[in-house]
Amino acid sequence: MKNSDRFKNYLSLFTSFFKIGLVTFGGGLAMLPILKRDLVDSKGWVTEAEVLDYFAIGQSTPGIIAVNVATFVGYKRGGIIGSVFSTAGVVFPSLIIITLIAAFVSNFNELVWVQKALKGINVAVSVLLVKAVFSFGKKTVLDLCTFLIAALSFVLMFVFKVQGVWIVIGSAFLGWLFQTFKSRQLLKENRGEES
Repeated sequence: MKNSDRFKNYLSLFTSFFKIGLVTFGGGLAMLPILKRDLVDSKGWVTEAEVLDYFAIGQSTPGIIAVNVATFVGYKRGGIIGSVFSTAGVVFPSLIIITLIAAFVSNFNELVWVQKALKGINVAVSVLLVKAVFSFGKKTVLDLCTFLIAALSFVLMFVFKVQGVWIVIGSAFLGWLFQTFKSRQLLKENRGEES
């Protein structure tokens, strides 16, 4: 790849993630519909399955999910330099907004109009999260095994307040266990048919 093409790729990563970082409120999970639309549907940089994998890994590793996903996508598209540009792009809008708020507005949270705006944003974020759950749930809960893992994860998180990282690790183990058992059953059946 030519140097000019590489630079265009890095600039494209930065601007794409800058736009995503600029319009995303509510954290990493609220980004799912935006990431799907921009990175999967529009640009074709990653698949839906890859976005879900990046979120799962991002949930179980230190740091902010949005930054982790940007880093993964950037690395896939442009190596280490691509990951730096993507990560900078997603972080930069927050840095600008926080700096402006700190510089010009004292007692920002106490302003009535800010409180009302944040209530409206919270409602919109809730809707985005529900949409993301249903959209990605239809593509990941495919059989009894995945349904049981999803139901168990829900109960552990909402009833027993288990941290997300433990749920991700436990789900990975259960998925591996179920797939191993299923593979062994198929192997036994195939051997039985050959006899």
